[in-house]
Amino acid sequence: MVSPGRTEPIEKYLEVTGELLARGFVVLVHDWRGQGLSHRLLADRLLGHAKGYGDFLADYRALLDTFAERLPKPWIALGHSMGGCLTLLALATGETRFSGVMLSAPMLGLRTDGAPRSLAKTVAAILTGLGLGGMPITGRGGPAVAFENNILTHDRARHERNEALVAACPDLALGGPTWGWLDFAFSAIGVLERGAGVTRIARPVTVVAAGDDRLVDNVGLRRVTARVPGARYIELGEAYHEILQETDALRSGFWREFDDLAGRLKPI
Repeated sequence: MVSPGRTEPIEKYLEVTGELLARGFVVLVHDWRGQGLSHRLLADRLLGHAKGYGDFLADYRALLDTFAERLPKPWIALGHSMGGCLTLLALATGETRFSGVMLSAPMLGLRTDGAPRSLAKTVAAILTGLGLGGMPITGRGGPAVAFENNILTHDRARHERNEALVAACPDLALGGPTWGWLDFAFSAIGVLERGAGVTRIARPVTVVAAGDDRLVDNVGLRRVTARVPGARYIELGEAYHEILQETDALRSGFWREFDDLAGRLKPI
């Protein structure tokens, strides 16, 4: 089960899917609600919005229920960024069908561009509570980013491939987040930081962090990872946030850890 990060559509994971197929896995990839070609939550489809994490988890479990009979075991959850956060949240709230979990730069802490985290969290909660969660934080944004200005990958070819996907199908585009999305993110992270469910996860979990992540706060990431019994934490020194879109040399570190995890699993 491959769960992408915020803004990422299924199509972006074609290469990853091929690498998993080559390893003998059956692959299920999905678009979270509000992005990709799933239903968008606002009339302005470019705004990245969310209404709490409950619907995300319900969708996740419904997807597994729907495909369960067609997915051979053992199951491995592979989640990136927002997808990694929600994957871990699903396990913390009772999902037990995975034999192992592999997380790429999971959103277990957020950088807030110099603003105090507590202030950003409070403003997001207040605006969402007042019914203003659909307001963009910094503007609608746009998908096109020059390689030289990007903070996601050091690999030009993969960056340009991903930009070309959106250019070919503009409906895949997703811009900046709303205050409602930020409130969801802080709420989900809060459950993982403080909730007892995380400490009861009884599955092998490997977390691969990006050493030069400009979006996820690795301090928070390490803090949550430490709460998962027996979780393995690895940091890829110079990697930007999107590890699976990185250079071959950096990606190899991720796949080495994945193969190690997969080799230790047994069907549940």
